[in-house]
Amino acid sequence: MSRRITLAAIVVAAAAAAAAAACIDGTPVNPAAPGDAAVVSEPPAQKPERLARLFARALRNPVFRAYLKAQLDASPVAEHKLQFQTFLGANGGRARRYVAAENGEPEAGIMRDADAAIALEVYLPVPAHRAAWTGDENVLVATGITDRDVPVAFDPRGGRRLLDPDTPPDTPVIALVPVETDFTMAPQRLMACPECLDDGGGGITPDVQPSAPPAGLYMTKAHFTQDFEGWLKGAPEFEVHILGQKGQTDSLRSYQCAGEHSGGPYYFNQDQLDWSGNVLLFSKEQLDQYNAAHQGQSMRVFVVEDDDTACEIKTGKDEFKLLATAVDGANEAQTAGKDTTSSTLTKIWKYATAFYKLLNAVSSLIMTNDELVGNAVQDVIVGEFHTGFNWIVKGNNNVTNGWINLEMK
Repeated sequence: MSRRITLAAIVVAAAAAAAAAACIDGTPVNPAAPGDAAVVSEPPAQKPERLARLFARALRNPVFRAYLKAQLDASPVAEHKLQFQTFLGANGGRARRYVAAENGEPEAGIMRDADAAIALEVYLPVPAHRAAWTGDENVLVATGITDRDVPVAFDPRGGRRLLDPDTPPDTPVIALVPVETDFTMAPQRLMACPECLDDGGGGITPDVQPSAPPAGLYMTKAHFTQDFEGWLKGAPEFEVHILGQKGQTDSLRSYQCAGEHSGGPYYFNQDQLDWSGNVLLFSKEQLDQYNAAHQGQSMRVFVVEDDDTACEIKTGKDEFKLLATAVDGANEAQTAGKDTTSSTLTKIWKYATAFYKLLNAVSSLIMTNDELVGNAVQDVIVGEFHTGFNWIVKGNNNVTNGWINLEMK
């Protein structure tokens, strides 16, 4: 059942029916056109508190609350997100006018503040809050930058409070946080791993989506011990990367990404701790191309919780090296895998020695780096077993962060 509500249930009697009807538009303002969300980065780790307070104060207006509720409900993006800067300017700048009027500030000043901020998204990250909020004034606007931030929240009167970073309050919370979503593309419409196109250094061209699933390495089950995502940042976005030798160097690169922003057989959406299905991680054709270009070099199966650009690992330059060193050291470097189909009677993705540790990754400019969930290591190497699973995901300090099932098909 649609949660869209009538104006009569939201707008107080003092709001003229004609004005309300003119202000509510169910047409979603997202996804934005390319370039609509271009903004200038804020200094690292600076919360957009002023914008959150201005936005919260605007929610005193029942017509604005109804307009926001309608737009959130109409958003086709996961978790009904809106790109904040685009939302302010959509429909002739309707939201911008409300925010300016309720705060006694010029529209130009509101837009300058928004354009000077990092790209932001607005939504209700807690599913129970999305179900409960009817567009009434019992709501908070909270902001933060990283998963570990203490959320700073404002009520519609502008009152400021700090929220528990581990447990959401009973009052519905609208989050104003850095963008994690590609608003320029419709859900599930992205091509698989565009960065994997041949770059002259041994890159692999990903498969075009076939009519039948191709042969290759598949993941059929996954379990993680935590979601690696603070409640203010919504549902986790797990991705599985196939890491291999970059050219003929001692560095790694991601050859294929499987996740909710990947296309075709590489698409899967795990926003809970448990998942089961059938997702391609690397096709047999890709494996053959890789092996021909990188003889004797195995590949790592690596899991991240995406906090920034989809299918692009962003982390501090030493984070991956520290994790890989710890996991390799504890498991005698048997932390990679290889296709042994040609040498066995059955199709098996089996442990192999990892020879290289450096990752060709970029650290985020806005300090919302991806969480490195861990490197998959075969259970017989780890000595840890879980029914229905065969690879253990090892994170920082060789801690077990989950387990997955890998199959060659």
